[in-house]
Order: sequence, then C-alpha cells, then structure tokens
Amino acid sequence: MCIDRRSIGVADPARTPNMEPGGSTPTGGADAAIPMVIGAPPVAMFGGDARHTGRRGGPAPARAPKELWSTDVHGAVVGSPTIGPDGTIYVASHDGALYAIDPAGAIKWAFKTTDRSWSTPAVAEDGTIYIGSDDDHLYAVKADGTLKWKLRLGDCDPKGFGPESSRCDVDGGPTIGPDGTIYVGGDGIYAVWADGTLRWKLATAEHVASTPALAGDGTVYAGCEDDALYAVAPDGTKRWEVRTGDDVDASPAIGNDGTIYVGSDDHSFYAISPVGAVLWKVVTGKDIRGGAAIGADGTLYVGSLDKNLYAIAPTGQVHWKLAAADKINSTPGIATDGTILFGAEDEHVYAVAPDGTLRWHVQLPGDVDTTPAISGTGTLYVAGDDGHLHAFQ
Repeated sequence: MCIDRRSIGVADPARTPNMEPGGSTPTGGADAAIPMVIGAPPVAMFGGDARHTGRRGGPAPARAPKELWSTDVHGAVVGSPTIGPDGTIYVASHDGALYAIDPAGAIKWAFKTTDRSWSTPAVAEDGTIYIGSDDDHLYAVKADGTLKWKLRLGDCDPKGFGPESSRCDVDGGPTIGPDGTIYVGGDGIYAVWADGTLRWKLATAEHVASTPALAGDGTVYAGCEDDALYAVAPDGTKRWEVRTGDDVDASPAIGNDGTIYVGSDDHSFYAISPVGAVLWKVVTGKDIRGGAAIGADGTLYVGSLDKNLYAIAPTGQVHWKLAAADKINSTPGIATDGTILFGAEDEHVYAVAPDGTLRWHVQLPGDVDTTPAISGTGTLYVAGDDGHLHAFQ
C-alpha cells in the first residue's frame, strides 16, 4: 500500500494559533533529565540532526539481520522511529497514537492524539517528545507519556475534508534547535518555544508537509506545496524563496558549507546556495518526496519514485544509482560504518555500500516509507505500512 502524505492546500488568511491547556502535570521524575546511553544523541529527530544529514546512531549489520521482535502499533507508520536518550523507541502511528517501546519490544505507554500522525518524533535532551498530528496540533509529551502541552497551528477545520481543512495538518517531524525551539510546518512555517508558546510564524500560500531544517546561522529552510523552498531568518522574516516546477514535500538537508539540498515533485533534486541561487539540479524519472542523506565526503543519497536510489557528488554528477523493485518514498540514513539504509514500497529495507554495491536486504510485510533507526549497539528498528515496529540484529 502506498500512502500519499500530500494534502493540496489553498490560500487561507494567516491566523494566530491559540495555546490549549494540557492535561495533568505531575511533578517529579518525569521531568528529570534522562541518563544518556552510549551511542545515543542528546537530541534525536528526523534526519538525525537539525541539518538532516541522515546520520544514524550505530553501525549497520554486516549481513542481512534476523528479526528479534515485532510490536503492533495498530496503524501504518509513515514517520520514522526515533530512539530516545534512554534507548526507548518512539513511533507515531496512523491510529493517532505516539508509542513508547522499550528495547525488548514491550509498549511502555501510548499517548493518543485525536487524528492520525505522519510525524517522525523528535526527542529533546530533557526527554520531552514532540510530534505533530492531523488534528492540527503540535504536541509535547513527557517521558512518562503524559501531556506537557499542545499548540494548535492555524485555524482550519480539523473535522473537515479537502484542501481547506488539511492545510493546517502538522505532518512533518518537528526539528529541535540548540536553544530548544521547535520548528514545524502546517499552514506555514512555525517556530515554537519549548514552553509551547508561539515564537513566530511565516505564512505560506499552501500546506507545509516538509520537515524544516536548521542551519548553523539559525536560518530555517522548509519546502511548501506552493512549489517553493523557503529560507526564513531567525526572527521569522522571509529571506528568500526558490520556485521549483511542482510541490516541495521533501525535507531539505544542509551541507557543511551551507548548501541546501532538496527534491521536488517536478522530478528534480536541487542544490541551492545560502543566498538562494540554484547551483545545479539533477533530473530523475519521477517525484522526489524523501529527504537526502549526506555522506562524510559530501556525497548526497536520495531516493525517487522512479524506484532508484541516487548517489550524487556535491558538484551535481551522478556517481551511481541503485534500483529497487518499487517506489522509494523514504529518506535514506547513513550508519556509523558508512552503510546507506533505505526503505522502499517493494516491502524491503536495503543496505548499500558507499560505492553502490548492495550489501543486503530484508523483507517486511508491507511498504517501508520510513528510515530505519539504529541503536549504538547496531540494532535496527523499522516500521511501515504493516503497522508494526520491527527490531533486527
């Protein structure tokens, strides 16, 4: 099954979102800092970091791994699993819940939103988990599974149907900045303080399903379904926009030199300078919906709905491409040993060497539009359309 996360929006006047009260706020251990586990980052999110370089937390298995366990999360998973600082795996499901699952596969808790979620959860250093939902809210959930706060983004009708209601959906994974600010898309590009109050909003003409990326100078980059990539200054003012030939649902990735890399539904993969100049583009056979991963040598790895994974030099030359049996909607990840991992809609997860050689693949019971997470000890966590989180080693 292929699940298309796009929601074609229409223009809507910008509204100031309203803070909504949370539930109970118990004190004590839930708010305390969580002890670190070797190999786990203090902040975990889509793309591995705020620049979305795609780095994973551990090495890939040398050969095709065996399944350790499978846990039912009661709905398709389109956002990737995220490993928290204490080793807990967080998954957002289309059943509307955020699940916390321990490394043995047991569900610790489930936090329910009021609609399905497409988000890759983001986990802050204090253990707070952030996710978005199609109920038009950004949620902050404590490490014990209780609500910390929720913030409504936009003024759409969450119970409605069609572009007007769906343009406020909070589809992309939240990105956490170094000061704790959360960046996310909806009916625009939002920056939200860690206490749940609005920092700023840049209104866009249509829906933002892209997960924003954050550069070292504080510039925020996000794609939009009005066919543009936006650059937003740290104070929320627009610096520039670059128009492509179709929707930009893919999430940007930022190189060491500040170059922004992003795919578009116009079948092209773009390299854009920090001042908004298109440096080059590579044309693929179909839409590019997933983000890119950036290797240690600057090589870009990106999938296309034309069924190919592309390896592209920072100068725009295609090094190689590797064919899957069906569309690649996922964002690749790069293990600590350099292995590139990606899922495809042929129900497989692939592991590829940096030279384009296929190392191994494993089959799942459904399409895989997500990026595998890897623990510091090399355990792979994968979720997809079959509604389960799988652990492999």
